[in-house]
Formats: sequence, C-alpha cells, structure tokens
Amino acid sequence: MSTKVDYKKDYKELYLPKTVPEIVVVPKMPFFMVSGSGDPNGEEFAKATEALYSMSYAVRMSYKSGDVPAGYYEYTVFPLEGEWDLLDRSKPSTDKNNLKYTIMIRQPDFLTEEMFERFLEQTKRKKPNPFLDKVRFEHVEDGLSCQMMHMGSFDDEPESFSRMEAFCTEHGFIRSSKMHREIYLSDPRKTERSKMKTVLRFPVNKA
Repeated sequence: MSTKVDYKKDYKELYLPKTVPEIVVVPKMPFFMVSGSGDPNGEEFAKATEALYSMSYAVRMSYKSGDVPAGYYEYTVFPLEGEWDLLDRSKPSTDKNNLKYTIMIRQPDFLTEEMFERFLEQTKRKKPNPFLDKVRFEHVEDGLSCQMMHMGSFDDEPESFSRMEAFCTEHGFIRSSKMHREIYLSDPRKTERSKMKTVLRFPVNKA
C-alpha cells in the first residue's frame, strides 16, 4: 500500500459522522482492549489507557525494527474507544462509580495473535505498566448500529442519546442493548468542553 491509511479519510463514515443520527453497518475489526469498572476520572482508567497507547505505538513504529511485521503499511494510530454499561442497572448512569467499561484502540489488519504476544512482551520491557497484563487482542463487530457525532461535554450525552432513540423509533429501528460505544476524537485535557467531539453509537435491530 503506497499511501498512508488515515482513519479520518479512509474510514470517514465510522469516525466522522454528522451531528444528526444515522444508521450504519459496522464491520468486524481488530482491537487491543482492557476491561474495568469505576470512575473513568480515576488512576486505574488512566493507566489502562496508557497501556493501550503504549501497545498501539509499538505496533505503529515497528517498521523501524529489524523484524517488520508481514504486510505492514503506514497508518495513523486510531483513536481511543470505549464500550460502556452499568454494574447495577437500578442505579443512575450519572453515578460514575457504577460504570463498567471496555476501552480499546483499533489495530491495523496485518496484526496477528502471534504479533500481539511479541508486542506485549516488548512493551512490558520498555514501558512497564501493570495494566499491560490486562490487555487482550480481539475482533469486534458492532453490526447494525445508530450513531452520531456528539459535540460538547460528556455530561450532555444523554441529550444526544435521546435524539438517537427518537430517530430509531421514527425510522423503524429498536435499540437492542443498553450498552453503547464512544469514540474519543478530542483530548479533554486540551479541548474546550463545547468543542469536544465524541462519536456515540449503539446497536439496533429492525422493528
């Protein structure tokens, strides 16, 4: 592949949707992922995120090594994503300690299970992090989904989810799970809350 793969251009329909709801079919994709629970503002979540990025950049920069992965092509590291659910459904979603999550970063198609083991050992040596022991390599297929770009604070997401559910009802779809996915396109440490971009997505079935 002669050109660099950039998710914002080559997978625009999945990473740069419009600020109105739409129905998409999301294919199976490879991910590094870590599961956990509790407040995402805590240290555990930060360490888990750090482990995912360390692994992802090890793969991205492997073209500089003496053992370049078979099929390697240049690409932009994909953004952090998270699948969110509640530990206790009787408690409100605003209780951050009640959150259950799997955070993940998409990987290039050339990555194999064998390569994953190699990069895991390499990263443990170079950037020790207890959460590397929790990183796993899996393929995930969201399938038929409703998504939209949410602009603004994470705390305002319920408004966007309400719009998405109303859109589904109007167009003959039913939300099939309380779980949802978020794709983080902005760094909350550097971006004004009103300008933050987050892709919101949940699975649907035809009514």
